[in-house]
Amino acid sequence: MPNIKSAKKRVELAKAANARNKAEKSDLKTSVKKFEAAVAQGNRAQADSAYKAAVKTVDQAVRKGILHKNTAARKKSSMTLKLNKLA
Repeated sequence: MPNIKSAKKRVELAKAANARNKAEKSDLKTSVKKFEAAVAQGNRAQADSAYKAAVKTVDQAVRKGILHKNTAARKKSSMTLKLNKLA
């Protein structure tokens, strides 16, 4: 544990940011898994709504710095291909 006041503040801020990032990553993974589950069931209507939610979550993760933009593009492309195969 640091002794300097500013270093103590940094530790607390880092903990808060870590918790926030972990929650965002968890939300991202959950939305993508919901989409994958809908595709696995073959339910087009459910997959459409899950796709929209997952893409929105991926875009938010990029905006917040959780994901790199190319990683997000790859994920969205993969989801789009899976969705189009259902048709």
